Amino acid sequence: MRVAEVDELSVGPPHEVVAENAYRKAAAIAAGAGDELVLGVDTIVTLGRQIYGKPADLEAARATLRTLSGHRHAVLSGVCLIEGSRVRTAVSTTLVELRALDDALLEWYLATGEWSARAGGYAIQGRGAALVRSIEGDYLNVVGLPVATLLELAPEVLGVP
Repeated sequence: MRVAEVDELSVGPPHEVVAENAYRKAAAIAAGAGDELVLGVDTIVTLGRQIYGKPADLEAARATLRTLSGHRHAVLSGVCLIEGSRVRTAVSTTLVELRALDDALLEWYLATGEWSARAGGYAIQGRGAALVRSIEGDYLNVVGLPVATLLELAPEVLGVP
């Protein structure tokens, strides 16, 4: 795995932002990969048209989680596959509702540090599961790699004839 160092969009229509960011990541790596299959993925959280990426610090994580508390929001992941000159992209959406977070629960979660480098400031696959009331859609999308969407784009990655 290689991490692409690219400038990511953070404003604009959420579906377009996440698709473009995934493309930028894949294209940065594909530039030196020849005909090798390259995957780029970007995940954001949105409440309305407001985009919540990875919080910059503890205070940003606190503010994001307070905003999401008790609300249903969307987790969007852009997926981009580049193989030579062939480019395939898709966006996966999952709806997540957080519980109403009282100060004790919020501070407990922030103290774990798990919020760091997580879109929306939480990790559903870890202790962040305690913040979630319900989910509608692909759980793996919320984790950060929508496998179902990836397989729709490229069923050949399974190696099934």
